[in-house]
Amino acid sequence: MKRIGILSSHNGSGFEYIQKACEDKVLDANVVVVISNNSNAKVLQKAASFDIPNFIVNSKTYENENLDLVITNLLKEYNCDIIFLSGYMKKIGKEILKEFDKKIINTHPALLPKFGGKGMYGRNVHEAVINSNETTSGVTIHYVDENYDEGEYILQKSIDLSKDETVDSLEQKIKDLEQKAIVEALKTIV
Repeated sequence: MKRIGILSSHNGSGFEYIQKACEDKVLDANVVVVISNNSNAKVLQKAASFDIPNFIVNSKTYENENLDLVITNLLKEYNCDIIFLSGYMKKIGKEILKEFDKKIINTHPALLPKFGGKGMYGRNVHEAVINSNETTSGVTIHYVDENYDEGEYILQKSIDLSKDETVDSLEQKIKDLEQKAIVEALKTIV
């Protein structure tokens, strides 16, 4: 059974999808630790409600420490096989990348390589897709490397955009698609 660590900065909707898939035995895995850089992240409360150990790792909680090393050591302490980024808004450091090569997975709300890179997340992506008059969009699940959104793809799923697509409607469609894509991608790994 694979052991999954979650890094998240806010709500952690990806964490919820994974946790449910683990509980329903769709994935042969368990979420064993949740780490956030944001002390107000709702994902921490969600993790606590499932009795999953959770930690806040930022410059306030670990003053004068190498945060990359702190996170790496926590993930190692919990024997994580896979690290999933559920809306994690920090760049992954060299220590984590070295220790967990080809084990860190991210979800991106567009069909990479389009609409990826620094600053391209959430609604920013959906606005860019609509402003570019795209006819399709989707989700890319990929391994994380040292560059934003450039790691090897695990899975891509696409949807057609309607002629009157809005940022809100596209965001909801992508969230629905992402839920399925995350679990499907993890099934190929666990």
